[in-house]
Amino acid sequence: MRIPALMLLAFASNSYAQTVELKSPDTHITVTISDEKTTPSYAISFKDKPAINTSRLGFEFKTQAAFNDGFKITHIEKQSVNTQWQQPWGERKTINDNHNEVAVTFTKNEPQGAKYTVRFRAFDSGVGFRYEVPNQAGFEQTHITKELTEFAISNSNDATAWWIPARGWNRYEYVYNTTALNDVPLAHTPFTLKTNNGTHISIHEAALVDYAGMVLNQRRPGTFNADLTPWSDGIAVKKQGAFNTPWRTIQIADSAVGLVNSDIILNLNEPNKLGDVSWVKPGKYVGIWWGMHINTQTWGSGKKHGATTQTTKYYMDFAAEYGFDGVLVEGWNIGWDGDWFFNGDVFSFTQPYDDFDIAALTQYGKQKGVQLIGHHETSGNVSNYRDQMEDAFALYEKSNVSQVKTGYVADGGNIKRIDKNGIARHEWHDGQFMVNEYLYNVKLAAKHKISINTHEPIKDTGLRRTYPNWIAREGARGQEFNAWGTPPNPPEHIPMLAFTRMLAGPMDFTPGIFDMSFNGLGDDTNRPQTTLAKQLALYVVLYSPIQMAADLPKNYLAKPDAFQFIQDVPTDWQQSIALDGEVGDFIVFARKERKRDSYSGNDWYLGAVTDEKERTIEVKLDFLEKGKKFEAHIYQDGKNAEWKNNPYDLNIEKRVVSANDKLTLKLATSGGTAIRFKAL
Repeated sequence: MRIPALMLLAFASNSYAQTVELKSPDTHITVTISDEKTTPSYAISFKDKPAINTSRLGFEFKTQAAFNDGFKITHIEKQSVNTQWQQPWGERKTINDNHNEVAVTFTKNEPQGAKYTVRFRAFDSGVGFRYEVPNQAGFEQTHITKELTEFAISNSNDATAWWIPARGWNRYEYVYNTTALNDVPLAHTPFTLKTNNGTHISIHEAALVDYAGMVLNQRRPGTFNADLTPWSDGIAVKKQGAFNTPWRTIQIADSAVGLVNSDIILNLNEPNKLGDVSWVKPGKYVGIWWGMHINTQTWGSGKKHGATTQTTKYYMDFAAEYGFDGVLVEGWNIGWDGDWFFNGDVFSFTQPYDDFDIAALTQYGKQKGVQLIGHHETSGNVSNYRDQMEDAFALYEKSNVSQVKTGYVADGGNIKRIDKNGIARHEWHDGQFMVNEYLYNVKLAAKHKISINTHEPIKDTGLRRTYPNWIAREGARGQEFNAWGTPPNPPEHIPMLAFTRMLAGPMDFTPGIFDMSFNGLGDDTNRPQTTLAKQLALYVVLYSPIQMAADLPKNYLAKPDAFQFIQDVPTDWQQSIALDGEVGDFIVFARKERKRDSYSGNDWYLGAVTDEKERTIEVKLDFLEKGKKFEAHIYQDGKNAEWKNNPYDLNIEKRVVSANDKLTLKLATSGGTAIRFKAL
């Protein structure tokens, strides 16, 4: 539905303006764009207080003169938009896009001077801006060496930041740091901070297409530069003719949950380009996966090989009986023997091991109503994968596979590509080459009606709106680190992800581990540092349209009462609301199921998790529909629960509630609560 509220103002004048002001629809955010200093700049205030101090704009190029000194404002266009659009799947069905926009053109003050436009959009929850460089003489081919964009944080001396290091060996898979803002070096986005006046800010980007990923480089205290991840030859971005950059995004709120409840990243992406995507199916899956991480199975062939026809049939039987849509199988294809981390040159994406009969399993799955979920691990050799990709997707389409988990395991900066001269080059996961390679994979998959779940990905920037078959991705420390991570993910990891990584979009974290003691209990082993109740709450707290029940089937059968919540919880939502929380401390989420398949669309679900501190949280149920009764199925930490030595103490109860009620949630150390509100 489109709400008609469009206003356009455009002018060009020989006498140029010095400053331009843009306000959010609720007027709480003000953006000021200026050419008063030698370099074009912008600044942002929030509720009449500075949030982003004067920060410069522009580029430097290999050949052309920089978009820096001497540029003046010569043209302004303004418009206001208030529309709604619907996601085919997502954390909420209907998205409101309400923003004010100004496009400011800067021109070099000389004959035949270069020009570019910066388009700003102000939402109630933040600001997005991008550069638009038109076709013009001298810019037929452009090599960007540096983006000059700055983010100068106001009140930075007393600000706190939550971040992971950028351009390191482990891509995005780090434990988050909590430090003073001024102590942050090179950091990935989303980058979250809180100033001493309580303002919460998250810096990220949207619609990252054919451009280098941006990390943040603090050169002066409190001032971060947009640092573009370079090609192997040192160039940041290579362009032909006119181009637009990704949107630089600055989410601003006076509470931590205000950041979470924003849709700014999605709204800054283009609408669906794939047309009918009814074949993209949210759902839940099990898989031959966790056994490899805890060393009961292997990816490679041999006595402990996990991906056998017999084992896969067992998982399909389990999935069919307990309502799962698919079975992920890793290690099915030739190339896993030996040290597979370095096997990128030899992986086959069409030839299975002798003990894996893909044709027979396709037929068995059809009988059971369960699909195979495909897996393509590249070990970082993307040229080997590209050469086989068409045949690989054709095989999967023939085999009734509609979802594929891809993997790009390689150290940061060590993605292997073969150039046109046959020379091996090594690239970053978040450089322009790989940005394009990931998207090529997603587009080609769409032609075969296959959805992609990317592991070791480029960060999410909302492209699921434009390409809805990009159904999930990893891009943070997932559950597998709890098997061998040393250290495993700490208790604060989930309430940290909720306010950092999860601001970007869905994550395939793979929740639901029921056996915490495969390496023994205590706090000095590799194991999930959570209670059982917290593992259940992850299905609500960490959004993904495809959720895995990651543990071994026998461990679910050993705890059937707790397993019931995983069977019940959906993965597609009509509405999602972050109710309460603080970064790295705790988070409370409520989500209403979307009507799909066996889900009526009437039930709500709640998830709450905490860090290493036990907490008592009072939750108002006013998100429930007024005048209706709900039966609350409550799964919460038991009286004696604590994550180190008693993680399994779980209390399950039912009670009738309404929107007028409150619930008191008692969370153990690294504990949680999961609730289904079943409509009566």
